[in-house]
Amino acid sequence: MRLPLLPRSPPLAAAVAAMPPRRRRVARSPPLPPSPPKLSSTPPPAPPLEASKPGTPDHDDPPHSARRRLLPPAAVAVVAQEEWHPLPLSAADLSLPLTLPTGQTFLWRRTSLSPLRFTSAVGPHLVSLSHLPDAEDGRLAFLLHSDGACPASSSVPAARAALCDYLNAAVPLADLWRQFAAADERFAEVAARLGGGGARVLRQDPVECVFQFLCSSNNNIKRIEKMVWTLAGYGERLGVVGGFVFHQFPTIEQLARVSEQELREAGFGYRAKYIVGTAKELQAKPGGGEKWLASLREKELPEVIEALCTLPGVGPKVAACIALFSLDQNHAIPVDTHVWKVATQYLLPELAGKSLTPKLSVVVADAFVTRFGSYAGWAQNVLFIGQLPSQKVVAAEVTSDGLTTKSPTKRKR
Repeated sequence: MRLPLLPRSPPLAAAVAAMPPRRRRVARSPPLPPSPPKLSSTPPPAPPLEASKPGTPDHDDPPHSARRRLLPPAAVAVVAQEEWHPLPLSAADLSLPLTLPTGQTFLWRRTSLSPLRFTSAVGPHLVSLSHLPDAEDGRLAFLLHSDGACPASSSVPAARAALCDYLNAAVPLADLWRQFAAADERFAEVAARLGGGGARVLRQDPVECVFQFLCSSNNNIKRIEKMVWTLAGYGERLGVVGGFVFHQFPTIEQLARVSEQELREAGFGYRAKYIVGTAKELQAKPGGGEKWLASLREKELPEVIEALCTLPGVGPKVAACIALFSLDQNHAIPVDTHVWKVATQYLLPELAGKSLTPKLSVVVADAFVTRFGSYAGWAQNVLFIGQLPSQKVVAAEVTSDGLTTKSPTKRKR
């Protein structure tokens, strides 16, 4: 028995044409996989933008909506590529807010508040420092920012070595603080108030340290930061992080090409002639200024102070700062008004009511060494931080033009 033939279906094109009009549906892309865990939720730094002057904010950024449209398709992957590398320092060994913004150096900038992150150039390396949020001991880590010419990972060992040297990582800070606290009740009190540790003395490049402290004499934090930031702008540009344009600190030769008039117009005042004069003086040293300054690390403190005081604008107090923060003179004591106050209250009360003189500065320095030993400069640094009103230097915000947004702290170092 043959089955009846079914009517033939109309052609496909005709069938589609006969269908009632419907709204076209667009296929949706599958959802992106979740990003891998990362140490910080802070977005990656924006691509470097050309600025009219070193150290100034860029004002040609597109509006927020436009910036979002300009993001590359792989923007999500860029965040995941942030790679933080641990350093052999816990929070007790080095506290960022107790070490970087407390008057040893004026080149680090706070590029993130949550988590706290500081960024600067260490030699040719542009790095950010932060405490690992998941580490129980607050382990310090660094992020190396690439210049785009080569992968950042290829320079990680060199950057780590430069940072360990700069941060004086070989010095056991916890042991020192225990010795200081046992030797002095005032130190034990200040140390407890500061959290029990972390205020470390840096080992800066001597050239960088000399020119920073030429700007610091009889000055305040706001103006020091602006001057030092201007000087740094004469070096090679390294990149932009958090809205700040960072440069490698210039060489003596680069600084020697800057005129006194140029610095005066930038607001350096009488310090302009000291900077120009010191650059010329260092240039004329046998073997070069870098070699001459580095050789001071092998000499005794009185000889170091005497040698530094031959540079224009460097007196005993500035020389002591340079010796302590860059020349391995760990018992150097920069005696300023804060240190004088500590000394007359706790170490030498018989000097209370007297005026600070160069001769008495030597007496105060000797008293610190007698009390704290060969690392007396490190103890003095902690007591100095303890004298700062309400940690004003630590709390001050810094804008992208290098200026603090709170009232400046007068400082006579």
